[in-house]
Amino acid sequence: MSAILEPAAPTVQVVSARYVTIELAAMMTGFTPGAIRTKIAKSVWLEGRQWVKRDGRVLIDMKGYEQWAEQEAG
Repeated sequence: MSAILEPAAPTVQVVSARYVTIELAAMMTGFTPGAIRTKIAKSVWLEGRQWVKRDGRVLIDMKGYEQWAEQEAG
């Protein structure tokens, strides 16, 4: 009896966009959506640096987030 091999499923690679929703940013950063909204509300994250608003939605700028994360606490 010979085994029938199924073809391997194709590999899918997803590359993140620079601007992502709060929910996706939460998955990528480890911050909860609520924590992200709090950082925005308390101006820890600034509009135009860490986030933008387009079509009524807040989008997180992952490049801005990375720059913020790399800053020394002080």
